Amino acid sequence: MDYQATTPVDPRVLDAMLPWFTERFGNAASGHSFGWIAKEAVDVARREVAEVMGAGLREILFTSGATESNNLAIKGVAEAYIKKGRHIISCATEHKAVLEPLKYLIVHGWEVTWLKVDSLGMIDLKELAGALRDDTVLVTLAAANNEIGVIHPLAEIGKLTREKGVLFHVDGAQGYGKFPLDVGAMNIDLMSISGHKIYGPKGVGALYLRRRNPRVRPTPLFHGGDQEEGMRSGTHDVPSLVGLGKAATLANEEMEQESAFLLSLRNKFYQGLCDALPGVILNGDLENRLAGNLNVSFEDVDGDALRMSLRNLAVSSGSACTFASTDPSHVLMALGVDPQLAQSTLRFGFGRFTTEEDCERALKMVIEAVRKLRGASQDHKGQSAT
Repeated sequence: MDYQATTPVDPRVLDAMLPWFTERFGNAASGHSFGWIAKEAVDVARREVAEVMGAGLREILFTSGATESNNLAIKGVAEAYIKKGRHIISCATEHKAVLEPLKYLIVHGWEVTWLKVDSLGMIDLKELAGALRDDTVLVTLAAANNEIGVIHPLAEIGKLTREKGVLFHVDGAQGYGKFPLDVGAMNIDLMSISGHKIYGPKGVGALYLRRRNPRVRPTPLFHGGDQEEGMRSGTHDVPSLVGLGKAATLANEEMEQESAFLLSLRNKFYQGLCDALPGVILNGDLENRLAGNLNVSFEDVDGDALRMSLRNLAVSSGSACTFASTDPSHVLMALGVDPQLAQSTLRFGFGRFTTEEDCERALKMVIEAVRKLRGASQDHKGQSAT
């Protein structure tokens, strides 16, 4: 029930990957038949990843995942375009893999304008338009928020940035393969993706880099060989790239059907919570969000006790990357959620292999836990009053 954190590898993806570990183990940079076969597989994967977003074959740069892609996009663009200015625009609800590179740049003399969000997690396009300046180098925003699933208006944002000659980077980790993304129509100049969010392997991802109108060329983070046209040195992980390509193809082919399935599961689960429990608060826009995402807070429940009560249920209170933190979610804080209420928040992620039975079991566990904790709280209050 936590598919925003990660997904299992689809068996069809695994089947595509297996031969590349043993039978076809060549280095894609080698100048003989083993290498040529591996290079062809890498090129096929590159084409498969590109087709999902309407990109060209040579516009896909393979990386270790969305975190590396975000760092390369943000820090690489900052270094390469520093003569234009030192100003970047982002949003307070972004993932840590975007926030931390931006904080690094702030320490090194850059200025970041943080866009606010409303109570549903949506930005104000007028605020974005007003924040664009002559020295603005980059706007970086997520396709979809990893905690509350809210989708940014990418086409409208891309129109604004293109008119101003500002580069537009999208963290597509949660959006790629989940809903239609077209880098051309949306005027996206850079986009990060991750394999393990679309039923591919962990440790592999990609960065889309526009090749013309404008040509985007960030400064590399890694230096070594000539892989990825010198933009990302390191031996290609051919099995993982084959898996990423296959996962992308399956996501593209099954997107419409899968979205309808996930939406049905999510809506039924949410309705079940609301029917059984008072004080269930939805976080984020219900309509303008990922089909498989549900983020709710429970009134009058201690957050730590709730999580302990559900330790056998795979749900989260926020990003998997910040699970050790005891602070309220920075995303919910940006929405104006009360800190105590934010602590009693759960994110449910529905995915390709979630079943109706899974949802029924999870729903029963959550309802029982909340009722028990609220009852204990009332008993404690009664004893205190006495």
